[in-house]
Amino acid sequence: PKKGKKQILRIIRELVDIDTTHSGTDLEKALRYFNNVSKKRSTAFLISDFIDEGYQDAMKIISRKHDLVALQVYDKGEATLPNLGLIRTRDQETGEIVTLDTSSKSIREKYAKAFEDRSKTLINTFSQIKGDLVRMSTEEDYIKALLQFFKKRVS
Repeated sequence: PKKGKKQILRIIRELVDIDTTHSGTDLEKALRYFNNVSKKRSTAFLISDFIDEGYQDAMKIISRKHDLVALQVYDKGEATLPNLGLIRTRDQETGEIVTLDTSSKSIREKYAKAFEDRSKTLINTFSQIKGDLVRMSTEEDYIKALLQFFKKRVS
């Protein structure tokens, strides 16, 4: 971790060039890696949709030493499943193709509840560790959300 314009440009370059050919998200592994390589206290930004499990303990450990800021990026389609009838969808984590009957109210309700449960878990985790969480939809202006966050942090 370093400060300055060069560092910001390096981070952006790393994000653009990231290899996403592997399947599956492992937030716990990423958090453990960060904890092992970052010896000095720092501010860490974790950008994710947080559609994963088992990362909460690793976040608690990091928050004891570092200033952890989570940026949850989510899409409206992750929160509510539209009534489109039968659809084929691919699980981005496993690659599995599943056919869903989105005309079923119970399936749409289960889908919405799963998103709500994940969101509550994330919010509760950050409340416990006293970390900062910025939730932003892909339909919203992320710059506005980040500016609000930084303004709130200054005051």
